[in-house]
Amino acid sequence: MSERSAPRYTLIGLGLLLLIGLLAFFLAKPAQSDNAAQPATSTAAKPANTLQSLAELDGKAPSRRQLNIQTWNTAEGARVLFVEARELPMFDLRLTFAAGSSQDGDALGLATLTNAMLNEGVAGKDVTAIAEGFEGLGADFGNGAYRDMAVASLRSLSAADKREPALKLFAEVVGKPTFPQDALARIKNQMQAGFEYQKQNPGKLAGIELFERLYGTHPYAHPSDGTAKSIPPITLEQLRAFHAKAYAAGNTVIALVGDLSRSDAQAIAAQVSAALPKGPALAKVAQPSEPKAGATHIDFASKQTHLMLAQLGIDRNDPDYAALSLGNQILGGGTFGTRLMSEVREKRGLTYGVYSVFSPMQVRGPFMINLQTRAELSEGTLKLVQDILADYLKSGPTQQELDDAKRELAGSFPLSNASNASIVGQLGAIGFYNLPLTWLEDYMQQSQALTTEQVKAALNKHLAADKMVIVTAGPSVPQKPLPPPTDKPAEQPLGVPEH
Repeated sequence: MSERSAPRYTLIGLGLLLLIGLLAFFLAKPAQSDNAAQPATSTAAKPANTLQSLAELDGKAPSRRQLNIQTWNTAEGARVLFVEARELPMFDLRLTFAAGSSQDGDALGLATLTNAMLNEGVAGKDVTAIAEGFEGLGADFGNGAYRDMAVASLRSLSAADKREPALKLFAEVVGKPTFPQDALARIKNQMQAGFEYQKQNPGKLAGIELFERLYGTHPYAHPSDGTAKSIPPITLEQLRAFHAKAYAAGNTVIALVGDLSRSDAQAIAAQVSAALPKGPALAKVAQPSEPKAGATHIDFASKQTHLMLAQLGIDRNDPDYAALSLGNQILGGGTFGTRLMSEVREKRGLTYGVYSVFSPMQVRGPFMINLQTRAELSEGTLKLVQDILADYLKSGPTQQELDDAKRELAGSFPLSNASNASIVGQLGAIGFYNLPLTWLEDYMQQSQALTTEQVKAALNKHLAADKMVIVTAGPSVPQKPLPPPTDKPAEQPLGVPEH
């Protein structure tokens, strides 16, 4: 249909007829889709692939992109993963370094501070000039540091006149930052302000205490941002030394997705790799020791109490990853309809939200259950959550729960590679954790083939209801009995998440 606008008729009746005609045209027009077309309004015979009812979609996963992942190593030792995607005239580049806070050593917060300083200055440019440089090219720079890794990313148009200067600036920012002294002082002040804010956030305090109890002397125990005492002494010399070893080409994975040929991708990877410091991959941290189970309370003046329960889970390469992910989705990994949400919020109105999660990392990451509730009901709510977990481990999922979880996964999984940004993130993870190139397909197939007994066995292999490390944060107040379960809780749920 033409984009030209229709003339403005003065007669209302004629205008209405035109509107009706246009509406009929659109209703009769088949949907622009690679799947089934919408049914036409005429009496003509319908195509065989026409969707007759939404019921036909039941149990059928939406189509998703098939990824042709190409991989190689640069001359300096960086691993490259590339997916050609010509749909849009742009590309995404993501560098993943084994440069997270687990590499801090005694200088807690060093990894985060180093990463934050990358785009504060390069030769001849300060932070403002760097930002204006990317913006003027229509490019976007991003960075971040976590426990396992640090990342730096670039999104740019793929046309050579935009791509080449954006890559040149990116390579300087990541490979040759100047670490200006004034910027270091400013960022340290910003981090100190954040530490002051943490003192007013019981959820944050509980989370810090939980990781200390869970990991003890392991590098995962301390916050990625460091502490109010550890940040001030960090020097420029420490930043430069950390950058030289942790941002080395041999310690990074380069992920590329977008409107690029293989030769383009090779040239980009070679350019970026050559700009980085020279050096090998850093050694992976050791596995943590089993923590001592038990509860710790942080007294905090508030109306709500934060409840956090955790134990060591799995690393990213564990063969039970698919079974535990699906099992956790049933317990508390989804939204409404999980066992925790059903029993704690929907039937009793004890919380706004409750969730459970496995966070696998290079070594064993945490399994956690997190919620907030009214202070006077906190002890009963904690006991209820513990009972739900114990019952779930004992009984395992029902067949209906497992079927529903598989259906939900099949429907949502295509989003994992629906955009270039999501694909480049997946490539970064595949490279960083040394997963098979077929990991996405393998994970989906393994999940859909699981039985209730397999999920139950995996959960009981890695979790135990009596081994939880528990941290609560809230006021010490007299406790009240929990309300009985009902389909219509008398009170609205409290415990709205704090942001």
